[in-house]
Amino acid sequence: MSKRNKPKSNSAIIAVNRRAHHDYFIEERFEAGLVLEGWEVKSLRAGRANIQEGYVTIKDGEAWLIGANISPLPTASTHVQPDPTRSRKLLLHRDELNRLIGATERRGYTLIPLDLHWKRGRAKLEIGLAKGKKLHDKRADKRERDWAREKERLLKHKV
Repeated sequence: MSKRNKPKSNSAIIAVNRRAHHDYFIEERFEAGLVLEGWEVKSLRAGRANIQEGYVTIKDGEAWLIGANISPLPTASTHVQPDPTRSRKLLLHRDELNRLIGATERRGYTLIPLDLHWKRGRAKLEIGLAKGKKLHDKRADKRERDWAREKERLLKHKV
């Protein structure tokens, strides 16, 4: 298994965007670091993140995560005013950013957050370069899933 597609252990995963595979065809995946504040790291360690509503945009040659919710812990410091849905800068290599800029501007792709996980003690966001699915694509996927489930059921009873 290649280094890029290595599955992550369940304890390392913080949040998953389950609707991403339902609503989009994921063409390519990228792993990006996040610029976080201290209270956000503590909240992530407690598992208080939601990336379902989030999306990634490119502004002034930099990638930003917008709309993701990291709720502050009730014990957050009193001198810090936490904003759960603030925009967070993503850390990517320049060649990756250039590829993403070209794909989103010219070819009509969109960038969506797929999962938030820990890697060597640092929070990482896996983003996907994706195209939106039409309704008939979603129906075809559901039909394939149902058929695979039925096939498993038939094979289980035959053996």
